[in-house]
Amino acid sequence: MRLHNRPLCLLAAAVFAGAGVSHALAQSGPLLGSAAFGDWRTDRPGVMRLIKPEDLPRPGATPSSANVSRVVKRPSGALPQVPAGFKIELFAEGLSGPRQMRLAPNGDIFIAETGSGRIRVLRAADGAAKPSANEIYASGLKQPFGIAFYPSGDNPQWVYVANTDSVLRFPYKAGDLKATGKPVTVVAELPHGYGHSTRDIVFTQDGKRMLVSVGSAGNDAEGMGSPPGGLPAWNANHPLGASWGSETDRADVLMFEPDGKPAGIFASGIRNCVGLAVHPSSGDVYCSTNERDGFGDNLVPDYVTRVREGGFYGWPWYYIGNNEDPRHVGERPDLKGKVTTPDVLIQAHSASLGLTFYNGSAFPGEYRGDGFAAEHGSWNRSKRTGYKIIRIRLRDGVPTGEYQDFVTGFVIDDSRVWGRPVGVAVAHDGALLFSEDGNGTIWRVTRQ
Repeated sequence: MRLHNRPLCLLAAAVFAGAGVSHALAQSGPLLGSAAFGDWRTDRPGVMRLIKPEDLPRPGATPSSANVSRVVKRPSGALPQVPAGFKIELFAEGLSGPRQMRLAPNGDIFIAETGSGRIRVLRAADGAAKPSANEIYASGLKQPFGIAFYPSGDNPQWVYVANTDSVLRFPYKAGDLKATGKPVTVVAELPHGYGHSTRDIVFTQDGKRMLVSVGSAGNDAEGMGSPPGGLPAWNANHPLGASWGSETDRADVLMFEPDGKPAGIFASGIRNCVGLAVHPSSGDVYCSTNERDGFGDNLVPDYVTRVREGGFYGWPWYYIGNNEDPRHVGERPDLKGKVTTPDVLIQAHSASLGLTFYNGSAFPGEYRGDGFAAEHGSWNRSKRTGYKIIRIRLRDGVPTGEYQDFVTGFVIDDSRVWGRPVGVAVAHDGALLFSEDGNGTIWRVTRQ
């Protein structure tokens, strides 16, 4: 499928602490500059960070490290850390690599078990610490990840599922725990194979457009070569010009009508927008993004950002604004000055995945409208980072650039971890739920 002709675009101190740890480091403000980069040893609920584009080191300032974590069984009695005033409970376990989660309007929790090719549904009454129902909604899918209900409101007619290579929808009525009909293919083919395989899906607030995120095939457009006929002219809507090879319609957020009719590219140059979310008040579309590897411990930051229609976010030629990628020096001078800088920069290599916005009433009022993102955890960093849930701060509906550690404690030491957060969702009763695919669990955070 071609939508547009263009190229690519700590155990004692951590896990036994449980609920109610105090705000770490008694911060009077966010950690700034190099102090904001940090790693798992300084992670604590309440730690705030603000990373700015001018804080970034030069490429190669530190070596590029291969430091893959070893996932171990959750130690007996281990609990993640949460801020004072909150508590955390194990909600569900024994799941098969739970990844993205979405809430049906009636409160049922839909979970993509990507590696097993299925969608699972959990049901829990408001305030319940454990699910009362646990069913497989659909199976035989191809690496499903994104889930969305359409149309919006209390009675959606369809549940959409984004496979790695297509988008399907199942007939749905409130309360369905199993698919009641055969899926309808909405998008027959998405770019797939190689590289990033997750595809998330949301609908714009007006319900008129379906957005699907597709990550790049490679880290940094390796072997891209030069386009036939030289460099194409920049185009105000989609600046990447003519397309070729495995990066066609990748590193993009693609746009369709709800019935699957292609409607173009919503935004481009986003290396791997794993989590898509729409802010419930502003209607702004957000991406939780994995940036490129290989430039050292603190480069390139991952990010969470509003995604502007027609926006270009730099990959592969530039990163975090007008910083030219050293692997692509001089290839696209015409794009300098035309790159959108992301809103919230996150510690490099955190692997920012699922994203949601708090629209419940169970948390203190200051949380309403803020975001929560799941950081799956680093591999390309000498001291690991990520492996936590962070809070994205907004003021008057606009990201401040700051983010705060909210759930931490999954890292045991420099080699072992016991949890890798992926999906995050707000339950019907206002609790915060998140999945982690290291030990196949879902956790529930509530106010004490």
